[in-house]
Amino acid sequence: MKLTAEQRLERCHVQLMQHKDFCLFSGVFMVGKVTVCERTKTASTNGRDVVYGRAFVDSLNDKELAFLVVHEAMHKAYRHMSVWRNLAKENAQLANMAMDYVINLEIRDTDLSQTIVAMPRDADGDLMGCLDERFRGMDTKQVYDILKEECKGGKNGDGGKGGGDGQDKNGHGGGHSDNGSGSRGELDEHDWGGAGELSGDEKEELDREIDSALREGSILAGKMKGNVSRGIFELLHPKVDWKEAMRDFIKIAIRGGDESTWRRPNRRMLANNLIMPNTESRKAKTIAVGVDTSGSIGGELLSMFMSEFNAICEEVMPECVELLYWDSYVAKHETYRDAEVANAVKSTKPAGGGGTEPECVPKYLIEKRIEPQCVVMLTDGHFYGGNDGNWAGMGAPVLWCVKGNTEFVPTVGKCVHIE
Repeated sequence: MKLTAEQRLERCHVQLMQHKDFCLFSGVFMVGKVTVCERTKTASTNGRDVVYGRAFVDSLNDKELAFLVVHEAMHKAYRHMSVWRNLAKENAQLANMAMDYVINLEIRDTDLSQTIVAMPRDADGDLMGCLDERFRGMDTKQVYDILKEECKGGKNGDGGKGGGDGQDKNGHGGGHSDNGSGSRGELDEHDWGGAGELSGDEKEELDREIDSALREGSILAGKMKGNVSRGIFELLHPKVDWKEAMRDFIKIAIRGGDESTWRRPNRRMLANNLIMPNTESRKAKTIAVGVDTSGSIGGELLSMFMSEFNAICEEVMPECVELLYWDSYVAKHETYRDAEVANAVKSTKPAGGGGTEPECVPKYLIEKRIEPQCVVMLTDGHFYGGNDGNWAGMGAPVLWCVKGNTEFVPTVGKCVHIE
């Protein structure tokens, strides 16, 4: 009995979820709706939903269909339809091709033996879509710029051979390389219009769903001893300046303490002959810092962290800093008020060194009836689970500053990795 396009797609999703190198996208497959349409020529995504053309699905064998499914999932994973929207406004065709050149190489590299996925071929046996080794290691913008320059130089922006022919008005289609790994024809379409129709709230929710799906998928891939591509790894572990991240976190956490004052008129408005009130920041009340003393946190790292924290305190001027040293329990609690905060770096004396139970920090704060505006945790990230109820009961945002464990993902709060 011949399976329908819907049944084949469902079976394809299950098979990919069970494979160590593609289970990473398990959750991404489930984001948005998947439908089959007679009017769609190939396949299309708006970054959330995916539509497959029935005739196109029927024309592909199982491995080619799997390649197409992963291709659409990667568009979603990389947020292509929002990240590169400005490129599409300038030249949708080149933007589409640039995105496809990047992810098609990545998919092919994941399964070079083509045991699970294989790039589709047309009736003449030619590869469909964009594939060119010269773009290896580049991102979409870099590829786009090269294609754009080639167009200016008289080329059609597809590697130098006829892939520019047959493109529709929306720029859907493929290309052809001139290095022996040729590809031509349409592999998928890109629904820029549909992507633009998503509301701000829908886009934020989509980002959260995809981020959560990829993180869960990376955990599953780790358990199955699969590979996570460099692109996805960098997406999950973006390089940020932990010092700036901590500074922004604390400032945002205490935001809302500003109040209007007529004592100092708004200088910008004075230029327009308008006298308007200015805003002045009230001092932050209480900031809690939890330092993990069970592992590699200490010495030079602790001094660096506390020095940076002290510099931030000079800006936000907290009334109180509650400094907690913890392992399996809060081993030491130091309180610094007003002017004393500046001396915390020199006067603090770490204590502890047993197990690792970070939930002892919110539990302690609740028991002592300490209500911080935010909590900053310095840790190596090597611990398991915890009682999320304690964190929720504390009622304050949490930032985890993690050293040495890039795989650490907190169940509560935000995380920044210290290099």
